[in-house]
Amino acid sequence: MHQPITQTNLKAFQPPPSFALKLTRWLKRFVIAAVGIYVLLVAGVWSQQEKLLFHPEPLAANTTFDLAYTSDVFIDVHNAKLHALYLHQPADKSKGIVLFLHGNAGNLETWFTHADFWLSTGYDVLMPDYRGFGKSTGHIDSEAQLNDDVLRAWQFVAGNYPNKKHVFYGRSLGTGLAAKLATEIQPDLLVLVSPYSSMIAMAHRYYPWVPSALLRYPLETDKLLPGINAPILLIHGTQDRTIPIDESEQLLKLNPRAKLVVIPGAGHSDIHDFPLYTNTLKQALEAL
Repeated sequence: MHQPITQTNLKAFQPPPSFALKLTRWLKRFVIAAVGIYVLLVAGVWSQQEKLLFHPEPLAANTTFDLAYTSDVFIDVHNAKLHALYLHQPADKSKGIVLFLHGNAGNLETWFTHADFWLSTGYDVLMPDYRGFGKSTGHIDSEAQLNDDVLRAWQFVAGNYPNKKHVFYGRSLGTGLAAKLATEIQPDLLVLVSPYSSMIAMAHRYYPWVPSALLRYPLETDKLLPGINAPILLIHGTQDRTIPIDESEQLLKLNPRAKLVVIPGAGHSDIHDFPLYTNTLKQALEAL
């Protein structure tokens, strides 16, 4: 005779979840995953900004530059040495000095390519490599450090040019650094080739999801330009896809002493190959 069943392992019947409940659970998982991915991306941008912004190409310490009237020099900066090329006009007939601050990639081997042009202007040129670029030692770790290095590079040559013209020239990345120096030491001319209004603005163009507060290299040229009391020459190519020409057009509005020369057909990396660029620059130097 069977005993009556008094216990059972069967679970109580649960009705299937409604579609709305399923959707809510799925959305919650999706949001959690999306937030996690976003946090990882933001953390990566914060920690890897130097790798995203700077693309140095080191050179062997024994690399030599066989350039007429040009010397290798090393500039002491905090915990490092900057390598620079220093072009001197023959027979000490220099009209002045151009501090040339180049872009965010390569080294002096790829940037110091127009020695003949500079000799024709009558100006000496000092072009330093940033930390980690070329034969410069150390590594970049802050905007303040970059600006201090630029100031020390200027101080390295400034004393050689009393009563002569001082020109700060920035190209691409170097435009923000040249503008910053011009707020501290007034040049006779500030030249900004392919400039940006700020690195924050550039980040918003390419990475609109990155919060501005996260950027450790804001390089806010737009905030600096109104306070510069010197002639400002902006040069920009119409085909620049890296830093569009409207960046220069915005800067032009910020200082009545600014002038914009547009180079039709020029891009970001080839603007120096256009005769209008070299003629414009030479005429600006001759007019000082």
